[in-house]
Amino acid sequence: LVPIMRVKDYPRFAWRGMHLDVSRHFFSPELVKQYIDLLAAYKMNTFHWHLSDDQGWRIEIKNYPKLTSVGAWRVDQNDKVWGDRPQAKEGEKPTYGGYYTQEQIKEIVRYAAARSITIVPELDVPGHSAAAIAAYPSLSCAQKPQLPMTGGNYTGVSSNLCPGNDSVYTFLQTVYAELMALFPSPYIHVGGDEVDKTAWKQCLKCQARMKKEGLKNEEELQSYFIRRMEKIINAKGRKMIGWDEILEGGLAPSATVMSWRGEAGGIEAAKMGHNVVMTPGNPVYFDHYQGDPASEPVAFGGFNTLKSVYKYEPIPKELTAKEAGYVLGAQANLWAEFITTPSHVLYMVLPRMLALSEVVWSPKEVRNWEGFNERLQAHFKTFEQKGLPHSKGNFKVEIKPVSQAGQLSAQLSTEAYKGEVYYTTDGSQPTTLSNHYTVPVPVTATMDLKAVTVVNGKVMSALPSKQSFAVHKAIGRSVAYTHPISRYYMADGPNSLTDGIKGTEAVGKYWHGISGKDLVATIDLGSETSVQQITLGCLQAYRDWIMMPQWVQFELSMDGKNFTEVGRVTNNIPVTEVSSVMKDFVAGFPEQKARYVRVTAKVLEALPKGHSGEGKPAWLFADEIVVK
Repeated sequence: LVPIMRVKDYPRFAWRGMHLDVSRHFFSPELVKQYIDLLAAYKMNTFHWHLSDDQGWRIEIKNYPKLTSVGAWRVDQNDKVWGDRPQAKEGEKPTYGGYYTQEQIKEIVRYAAARSITIVPELDVPGHSAAAIAAYPSLSCAQKPQLPMTGGNYTGVSSNLCPGNDSVYTFLQTVYAELMALFPSPYIHVGGDEVDKTAWKQCLKCQARMKKEGLKNEEELQSYFIRRMEKIINAKGRKMIGWDEILEGGLAPSATVMSWRGEAGGIEAAKMGHNVVMTPGNPVYFDHYQGDPASEPVAFGGFNTLKSVYKYEPIPKELTAKEAGYVLGAQANLWAEFITTPSHVLYMVLPRMLALSEVVWSPKEVRNWEGFNERLQAHFKTFEQKGLPHSKGNFKVEIKPVSQAGQLSAQLSTEAYKGEVYYTTDGSQPTTLSNHYTVPVPVTATMDLKAVTVVNGKVMSALPSKQSFAVHKAIGRSVAYTHPISRYYMADGPNSLTDGIKGTEAVGKYWHGISGKDLVATIDLGSETSVQQITLGCLQAYRDWIMMPQWVQFELSMDGKNFTEVGRVTNNIPVTEVSSVMKDFVAGFPEQKARYVRVTAKVLEALPKGHSGEGKPAWLFADEIVVK
């Protein structure tokens, strides 16, 4: 017998989205439909279809046939890592790619509508347009022929449309008219992200446009371009949405902002009274790792676990109740630089899509991680029965350093259902015979902590999680910087260089990052102190544009004004080293008295020849200044 009951259920947010990039790698209409089926199964209602980018144009435009005959195909370099793929050469046959015909798109739109899914199409402009420029070179400032890109190597490539050229707007008006005839969505996505404005600064047409329109800089030129795009879209009765860079130079009158570089852009737009969709890289970029990289398929980078997705709150605390009303919802993005097959697509979204579906549907107050994790086990069985590729879980132990009342300790946790944690503090391999974690591990001396997840008596971690701690004389001391640290890479705050926590190979975690400028950090030890060794830890992650400093200089002072050099260490890691490398720059010297320590790390001014960002400023990452 089934008792009589009334079920009252409704979504928290109007925008419950998933994104799929089909430009970097092409996926068939069948995979797109399967993706839509998953969205429908888990109460998502918006499919953001990224149809164009630098590496491929994927939609038939009848007025501009070369967009697909040229822009949809490239030389096949799929056997190589994305950022290391050589550029195409004249005479090489473009065999990889594909596109959707207008008939296929109409059928997919109908398929989605039957499942209550709205498809929001994106053609990314004015940046990320190298594929369109390969088809029609006159769209760029340089107006020079170029071959379709094979991957992430941008050397000598024009990837931005020319906003000073009237014919570009004629092209866009025609293209978007065909696009909007295919997609009934109230929203049309214009992209607008990551525009390198160097070419605009050198372009006579762009500079003439700026002078004519009274634009002060290239940011305002981008805003001018976006406003013209909004008029094209509004003229068809649609609304424009774009990535948060469309805020730069002034936001178009009725634009909706998709906030991906954290939540700052979304907060700014909401406070201005504009609608917002939250999609911050951390934690809802599903192209990032979801488990231990040692046991996962190659991913873009970052670490967005199932639990971090489930714990995400789309309404920032900085917003008032009225401002929060402009947040339409949230969305996860799946960029495909490192995703080449349909099975990999599904693996990256399952089960994280389920976590996001509860975030955007259920009230914040009723969400419970432990309950979700338990309910999830039944879905794993469903995935297996249906043959759906999926991640079986994150077995990597999270090591969270905590400083309380001057005492540093490490909290250990695992997302694994019914998982336990075992650890060592001497750098040895943990087993089920090692320390069983029950309370935070005190850090009273320099140590190398390693930990594994154990389920039903079996070690599940492919490799142990590890975190090094350095106990030294500068812990907790304030740090002053000559050049500001990037707000995107500030670890746990401005004094993270003296928190005793060493960096890991995960970019962003416990690292301070600065781009194009030297790291100059001065520490006040508080009083006269004996010093005989100083160390700076640095990271090289070639594909993330992070390079070792050319050299590191160490200085001491009693008054904070007059410094004496006590050591300089030159880098010996080749600029061509593509694997991630951590290096300690160590200066030892006869014991001296000092109150102030100054460390200068000389940035690599330009990325090396052959790098995807050749000639552009490198990032410099440092984790800890250890004073002994």
